[in-house]
Amino acid sequence: MNPVGRLLNRGVHAARLWVARAGEIVPGTHAADRFGSFGEGTCIDYPPATLLNVEAIHLGSGTLVGRHATLSVGYGVGDLHLAGRGLFIGDRCVLGARTTITAHERIEIGDAVFFGQGVFVTDASHGYQDPGLPIGKQLGAHQPVSIGSGTWVGHGAVILPGARLGRNVVVAAGAVVRGVIEDFAVVAGSPARVVRRLEPGVGWVGSSDVRPVVDQSQLFADG
Repeated sequence: MNPVGRLLNRGVHAARLWVARAGEIVPGTHAADRFGSFGEGTCIDYPPATLLNVEAIHLGSGTLVGRHATLSVGYGVGDLHLAGRGLFIGDRCVLGARTTITAHERIEIGDAVFFGQGVFVTDASHGYQDPGLPIGKQLGAHQPVSIGSGTWVGHGAVILPGARLGRNVVVAAGAVVRGVIEDFAVVAGSPARVVRRLEPGVGWVGSSDVRPVVDQSQLFADG
């Protein structure tokens, strides 16, 4: 590449980085002020995908939301039925790029929850009972969703209406989760099922083996 091309290339990338940094939604910005609450040290990367009815969205402190994320409450701009509904995301969470969370009743995410990229969470689906009406026009029941603190949700996972995940749950990449998942469980598959669980005094028990409980602080100390 000739010198002029190199200079232009450098300028384009410098400008892109400047725009990305300037466009972040952080405390003190006009965009952050519109949220129901927006904790210290929290950041929504630029560009987001869709941020809808943010006055009903509450984010804790030290949380990072990746680029091209959708955080929405309700069915459209100015939804008149937002009372009692909302999206709550706790402290120290990391939600990967292209995360989509659509709340109609209530979605609550605890502290220190990590999402991979492309995770989808919703508390409402569609109906299908009326054969004379397009499926997309048949609204389903609203079923609140909760994801316990310390949970990891893998790349491309789907959390369906009514799901209640306990603390420190691992959701495998691509899993489709519904129903109640106990604390300290590993789930995988579509539909997701428990493939490993913590049994006190025994370890992490799977279908064919048992893995020991390891204290990470001790592990690094020994290393």
